[in-house]
Amino acid sequence: MSFGAAGVSASAINSAGADRLTRKTLAATVVVAGGGLAGVCAAISAARAGAKVVLIQDRSRLGGNSSSEIRMHVCGANNPKELALWRETGIIEELKLTESATNPQRSFEVWDLILYDKVVSEPNITLLLDTAVIDARLEGDRVAGVVAISPLLEEIYEITAQYFIDCTGDAGLAAAAGAEYMRGREGRDVYGESLAPPQSDLKTMGNSILFFAKKHGKPMPFTSPPWARKFSQDDFANRRIRSWEYGYWWIEWGGEMDTIADNRAIRHELLRIVLGVWDYIKNSGNHPESAEWALDWVGMIPGKRESRRIRGEHVMTQQELERAEPYADRVSYGGWPMDDHPPEGIDRKDLDPCTQIPFKQPYHVPLRSLYSVNRPNLLMAGRNISASHVAFSSTRVMATCAAMGQAAGAAAAFCVAEGCLPRDVVADPALLRRFQQHLLRNDQSLIAIRHDDPANVAAATRVTCSAETPDGKCANVIDGWTRNVGDNLCHEWQAPLDTGPQWICLEWGAPQPIRTIQLVFDSGLHRRLFLSGEDSAYNPQTRGPQPETVADYVLEAELDGAWKVLASVKGNFLRLVRHEVECTASKLRLTVERSNGDPLARVFDIQCYG
Repeated sequence: MSFGAAGVSASAINSAGADRLTRKTLAATVVVAGGGLAGVCAAISAARAGAKVVLIQDRSRLGGNSSSEIRMHVCGANNPKELALWRETGIIEELKLTESATNPQRSFEVWDLILYDKVVSEPNITLLLDTAVIDARLEGDRVAGVVAISPLLEEIYEITAQYFIDCTGDAGLAAAAGAEYMRGREGRDVYGESLAPPQSDLKTMGNSILFFAKKHGKPMPFTSPPWARKFSQDDFANRRIRSWEYGYWWIEWGGEMDTIADNRAIRHELLRIVLGVWDYIKNSGNHPESAEWALDWVGMIPGKRESRRIRGEHVMTQQELERAEPYADRVSYGGWPMDDHPPEGIDRKDLDPCTQIPFKQPYHVPLRSLYSVNRPNLLMAGRNISASHVAFSSTRVMATCAAMGQAAGAAAAFCVAEGCLPRDVVADPALLRRFQQHLLRNDQSLIAIRHDDPANVAAATRVTCSAETPDGKCANVIDGWTRNVGDNLCHEWQAPLDTGPQWICLEWGAPQPIRTIQLVFDSGLHRRLFLSGEDSAYNPQTRGPQPETVADYVLEAELDGAWKVLASVKGNFLRLVRHEVECTASKLRLTVERSNGDPLARVFDIQCYG
C-alpha cells in the first residue's frame, strides 16, 4: 500500500507535533469527498441504492457555491430560453421543490438546513463536516483509503472504501491519489475547438465574492477602508450596475493566478474590489438612488469557477456539446451556454465579462467522463469532470453538477452490487442498460431513453380513469416517459378537478404482488426554480409548492374484491413519491383530490415493483 501524490501520511502528521489528534478508523462502501451540490447528490444517490457512505466536507455547512457562505443561485440546463423545458430532475429537483415549499422567507441559511436535513436523514450516510481529505492510499492503481483531518475536533481519520467520488471542485482527492488531471485552457490544436485560445496556457476563469444590501428608509452613508480599490465610470463600460440588493457575478478576479494556492490573496483582492464597487455606487454621485441602501452581507469565501479537471476515459469537447453527441453511456445532461470569462476578470474593462454561446438542444454527459482514466475506482462529479476548458464553461453550473453527482453516486453503488468497475458498465450493453434504467427509476432524466424497466409490473396493465383531457390520456402513465420531452406530445394523464376528485386505475388480469409504488407528478419543469438573492431572478418565479403538483391523494388496492387504502397524503409538493407497501392486488387506484393550484390533475407515471 502506498500514499498518493500529496505524500502527507498520518505518521508524518504525528511527527510534526500533532500527536494529540485522536485517531479514528472508518470503513465504508463509498467515500464522497466534497459537500457541494454534486457531493450531496452523489452521497444521497449512493446511500439510497444501499451503499454505506461517508461524506466529507471541509466546511461547517453543505451546498458549496449555493450555500449561505457564498450564495450563488443554482443555474442549470433550462436557464437559457432555448431550453426552458429541461430543468433537471432527480435529487436536485427534490431539493429545489423542498426549498421552494418550505422557505417563503427567502433564507439561504434555511437552504443550508434543508441540505443538512436531507443528508443526515439518510441512515446510510455518515457526515463529517469541518473535515478535509489530505491524502489517499493506493493498492496498485486503485484508491484503497483516504486520510482526513478535522482540526476543529482534533481528530484524524483513516477511511477505507471500495469506491471514491471526488466532488471537491478542486479535484483534491484525485490529486492526492495521483490521478491524471488537466488545468488551464487547451489551445486550438489540442481538440480543434474554435472557441479555444490559440495556445494552451494555465489561465482559468476567476473567482467571485457576492454581497447583499438592504434599503433602510433613511440615508445610509458609506466610507470605504483605505485599502479598497477605487473605480470610475469607465471601469463599468461593459458591466451593468442595475440594482443593489444582490452583488455582481462580474466582480471576478484571479484567473491569471493559481485559484487553489493563491486563494488567500485572491480573496483579499476580491474584497478590495467589492468594497470599491460599493464605494463607487454610494459615493460617485452617479447612483443617487442608492442613498438609503447599505451593505447587509459580504461573502468571505470566494465562489470558485475553475481549477483542476480530472482526466477520464473520455474528455468532452466543444464540438460534442454542439452536436449533442448521443453517447451510448449517457447518464445526465447539460444545456447552460458555453460561458467563458476573461481570466483577468474585472481588470479587463475593455472586454465583456463573459461570452455566452447558447445551445439549441441539451447535450449528454457520458459515464466515461465521470471516472478517472488511471484510478479505475475513482469517480468524479461537479466542475472537476473530464472536459476541455471550453466544454467545462457549460458543464460547470451547479444543477448540471448535481445531476452528475446523482449519476456518479448511483454508479458507485451499482458497481459495488455488480462486482464490476465503471468501465465494465460502459463496455457491457446489458449492464449499461440496467444502470440507465436504475437512473430513470430514480428520476434522473436521460434524453431519448425511455423508462422500460422489466421489473416495473405497472407497464403491463389495463388503464382506466374517471376523466381525461384530449391530450392527457390515462394510458400516458405507462408510456415510459416521466416528463414532456420536446416531441410536442403530452406524456401525462390530465383530468379536470373542477368537478371533484378524479381517479386513475391500473388493472392486472391476475393478483399481483406489489412492494413499491412510485408516482411521478408534474412539477412545472418548464420554469426556472432556484433560491436567489437577486430580485430580477427570484421575483418572476412561481414560488411555494408548484401549482401543477398533486397535493392531496389517496392510493388504494383491490384486495379480495374490496378496496383497501394503502396511503392517504395531504400537502404533497414533491415530483417523485414512493410508497413501500406489502400487498397482492388485482387493481391499483390513485384518486387525486387536490392539486397545488392547477385546475387539472396531472400524473406523469405510475410504477409498481414486486
